[in-house]
Amino acid sequence: MAISTRDEGKKVNSDINVTPMVDVMLVLLIIFMVVTPMLNNKVNVELPQATAAVVMEDANKEDSVVVAVTRDGKTYLGGDQVVPDSLGEKISARLENKTDKRVYFRGDQRANYGTVMTAIDGIRAAGVSQLGMLTDKPLM
Repeated sequence: MAISTRDEGKKVNSDINVTPMVDVMLVLLIIFMVVTPMLNNKVNVELPQATAAVVMEDANKEDSVVVAVTRDGKTYLGGDQVVPDSLGEKISARLENKTDKRVYFRGDQRANYGTVMTAIDGIRAAGVSQLGMLTDKPLM
């Protein structure tokens, strides 16, 4: 009884087959080339051209509504101090007969963020369509 052996197992094929890898890379390249133009999700928007001086002139008008929050947490509507909870009602009363429902807001640089957001929520609750944030001119 003889044992049969195969000679083909003596040689080990150590060559790397790169054809499948090249195929996968080409498929990925094609996918990325097709998908990349679709990733451009920027929206072209024309922003209004305005200067700070024009906005300040509008805010300094006699009938403009200006809300201010000081660094010690006090809220003012025009020159009158108001409770932040009643701010929305008082702004609604001032804007009742106006067609332009624009309010200007001044917030102190060191004012509490929560107080500022409460005042802005009161302004939005009054049905204000435009809220202008006033700042100082930068020192040059």
